[in-house]
Amino acid sequence: MRNIVHEKPTDPLHGRLAFSVEWVADEDIRGKDVLDIGCGYGWFEYHALQRGVAHVTGTERTDADLATVKEHIGDPRATFSQGSALALPCDDATFDTAVAWEVIEHIPKRTEPIMFREVYRVLRPGGAFYLSTPYQAFASNVTDPAWWSIGHRHYSKERLRALAEPNGFEIAEMFPKAGLWSIAASLDMYLSKWVLRRRPLFANVTTRKEEEEFARAGGFVTLFAKCRKR
Repeated sequence: MRNIVHEKPTDPLHGRLAFSVEWVADEDIRGKDVLDIGCGYGWFEYHALQRGVAHVTGTERTDADLATVKEHIGDPRATFSQGSALALPCDDATFDTAVAWEVIEHIPKRTEPIMFREVYRVLRPGGAFYLSTPYQAFASNVTDPAWWSIGHRHYSKERLRALAEPNGFEIAEMFPKAGLWSIAASLDMYLSKWVLRRRPLFANVTTRKEEEEFARAGGFVTLFAKCRKR
């Protein structure tokens, strides 16, 4: 995705991004070969390298989308490739772990099974697949401008399970997180990034409150799932 506000991999992480990095278990990252589908500006790569990954591969849809991460991450344990989530530019059984943060809702409608089959193909036996996506809940839906304007998809637990299990995965963990402050942070991001072309205006307030939400159990904004290849 185009890096409009010039974010860097070394920027401090908060809220959903910080939780995502911390949630990936040491056993699935330390000394492992990891694939990041839709790596954006490289925040996950930077922290995976700090956590002792053997090798991390980031993919994005175009070479232009990889410009920021290539500029800022020169570690030989990291490589980057242009490719779609529906046709991963990777050999079979190459990775121990794959992650896809806020990706599945952006691929074409009804192609989700293809994405799961591609992740299954590139994972080694027993490999882990971590993902996050907007949660299918009333408050999460109606406060998402993209849900209203372009049909931005939100997913229920039942829908993700129905995608994962027929395509070779078992669900190891699945839960929604975050609440009203996460929604406020997202709205601030939409306004600041896409309209004003700047960093979030109210981050000093929303960041602290959002982190408090992510420290608590439960929520209704973001659905996290960890799948294991059977």
